[in-house]
Amino acid sequence: MTENEKHARIFKALCDPNRLKVLGLLQNGEKCACHLLAELEIGQPTLSHHMKILCDSGIVQARKEGKWSHYSFDPRGVEYAKEVLDVITTLNPDASASKC
Repeated sequence: MTENEKHARIFKALCDPNRLKVLGLLQNGEKCACHLLAELEIGQPTLSHHMKILCDSGIVQARKEGKWSHYSFDPRGVEYAKEVLDVITTLNPDASASKC
């Protein structure tokens, strides 16, 4: 997987209102899928889809307990996402301005 593909996974995870709501809920700590289902008012297959995207991005991690999955922020993934945003939005001081 290329660096751009890794970066795209992060931004894909952040470009959906339901996934942003999940991230907001995880700000209060680990959440069981059952609690996320109740808060989001979506079906289990839809939640699974969103959580797969969030986990694939590295921002969220999952652990199984019985039949339920519990989700929380992955500190390494969160830090990496911050670094990616910083890198791609930093101007290169050595680049000359493009003239049309």
